[in-house]
Amino acid sequence: MDSRQVLTHDVGKSFGVNHIGHDSVEQYASRQLLREPYPYLNNVLAMGVRLLDVICVAAGSFVAFWVEQNWGVEQPHVGMLAPNVTAFLVFFLFPKKSKLLAFPKIRRLKAQLRYLVTPLLTGGSVFFLLCVLLSFGRDEIIRCTTEWLIVSGFMLVLGRLGLSLLLYQPAIVKLLKRRIAIIGTGEAAVELISKMSADAGQTYALFGVFQDQPENSEIVKAEGNLQDLLRRSRREALHAIILAFQSENDSDMRVRQVALALRPVLSDIYVTPSLVSGFDRVLPCEYLGENPVFVVQRRPLSEVQSLEKAIVDLLFAALIFIFLLPFLVFVAIVIKLDSKGPIFFRQPRIGKNGKEFLVYKFRSMHTHMSDLMAATQTSRNDPRVTRVGRWLRKLSIDEIPQLLNVLKGEMSLVGPRPHAPHTRAGGLLLDDALAEYVLRYHVKPGITGWAQINGARGELVTVDDLKKRVTYDLEYIRRWSLLFDFKIMFLTVIREVFSRHAF
Repeated sequence: MDSRQVLTHDVGKSFGVNHIGHDSVEQYASRQLLREPYPYLNNVLAMGVRLLDVICVAAGSFVAFWVEQNWGVEQPHVGMLAPNVTAFLVFFLFPKKSKLLAFPKIRRLKAQLRYLVTPLLTGGSVFFLLCVLLSFGRDEIIRCTTEWLIVSGFMLVLGRLGLSLLLYQPAIVKLLKRRIAIIGTGEAAVELISKMSADAGQTYALFGVFQDQPENSEIVKAEGNLQDLLRRSRREALHAIILAFQSENDSDMRVRQVALALRPVLSDIYVTPSLVSGFDRVLPCEYLGENPVFVVQRRPLSEVQSLEKAIVDLLFAALIFIFLLPFLVFVAIVIKLDSKGPIFFRQPRIGKNGKEFLVYKFRSMHTHMSDLMAATQTSRNDPRVTRVGRWLRKLSIDEIPQLLNVLKGEMSLVGPRPHAPHTRAGGLLLDDALAEYVLRYHVKPGITGWAQINGARGELVTVDDLKKRVTYDLEYIRRWSLLFDFKIMFLTVIREVFSRHAF
């Protein structure tokens, strides 16, 4: 296996990077089905713009019907409601309606109107034909069809005009910018920065320029090394990283080393074509503005998928918490009566993108024996565990307060279980014990997970225990869907509450 295959195997396989066969960059780019240069912004705006169009055309259809009923002929047809509803549905279901203009074209009203003319005229044609089939009068058909087209078109123009003005607001522009970091300080990096500035306008913002090693020709001043980039990415939003250092004889190996070092970063990672003379056989190609780049690593969930998961988490966590509130109050009272100390135990855990947060659990140990940093893992028959705590842990009731973490946005209902910073396996910190462990940081940790319902839970004694758990976690990330989350939640109730591995 050569270095290109190793890179794809080590980094790309975890998140479904597809091969493009034996095409060159130009051949692949010329036949791409999705040539949108701004996929990130399109995903963010697609749902909102689609909803806006539906509201505008629905309002236009209602107004046109109301005008006809109030200002039409002396005996207007109530049946005119059917053509209005049908035309609206045709516009909504029009095949090209699911696509979105590339940003920043979406901010140009003229381009948007050209995009909307075809589905609007198609809806008007269906309106006209349906009126004919319903045997309306000739004058009435022409008048009603014209009214629908004019009013619906006016509402669409009004809605899109408001959208265009909104997208020019400084706060919105800042929110929608895709922040990109560049690895490299030589001529390749300067050329890339120049192209992005010219092509992307307000679409991209430079996160910073970093270097993995000193370059012979340092034209751009670096803001730090890879470790500095890792630290900043945990504090600030980072959407993409482009490797653009100078081409060398060992560029393939250098790309591989940098990509592996950047695995903890929750970001898409790209490499410029000049560095990958042979990568075009194994790595997919995308566009940033008008610049072709190869994909080394993708974020496992898109913005839309992350939003879907967050909405489900918020709704289900709120409902479950309200439903269980009387029981939780009872558990809190029992904990207080059993031993001295607080009801909740808060412990630092490592979450999405490597950020630390405090996880909430019902206290199951004696306060003076608790291990805040989890330097010593809980074992079976652990003397630190209280009488009530033993049952709480046995039935996984101690984990329920983590619903508060879900409501705060720090955790998900389903995901890899978070570990404390000092947790060890085989005497090593988890990040050091297994290189693939950091890939778990690409999604929010969960109250339950695919590993837990398959029995991979409890104390981590050996590195093999950790490997088994991480294998399940990465499988979950690759297979993620809302249906898969529901399946895991259902199996958690069936299998995990009475697990023999809980103690």
